[in-house]
Amino acid sequence: QVQLVESGGGLVQPGGSLRLSCVVSGSMFSINVMGWYRQAPGKQRELVANITSGGSTTYADSVKGRFAISRDNAKNTVYLQMNSLKPDDTAVYYCNGEKYGWPRKYYWGQGTQVTVSS
Repeated sequence: QVQLVESGGGLVQPGGSLRLSCVVSGSMFSINVMGWYRQAPGKQRELVANITSGGSTTYADSVKGRFAISRDNAKNTVYLQMNSLKPDDTAVYYCNGEKYGWPRKYYWGQGTQVTVSS
């Protein structure tokens, strides 16, 4: 059974940085796409960034140039480096794993709170 555990959230001032980590129990090689989503109060969950097993990345327009996703297969860990944070980045951030197949499987972490405020 695959489990995802996030860490690294917290309170940061505007313009600051945080790095989120997501540790995958079991082998991450079986998961085709790893990603980070976020959900702010009263809003739908949205994709922030994802990375394929081949290293291809996708970013939401709102975070391009500020956030960077990476994966360390040896450590079964995915990271989200967040720079130049804005109050609008405040949300619960969730780690996600997608495994191709029939049926396609999705895995979610419990979420970590990121608050950007002065």
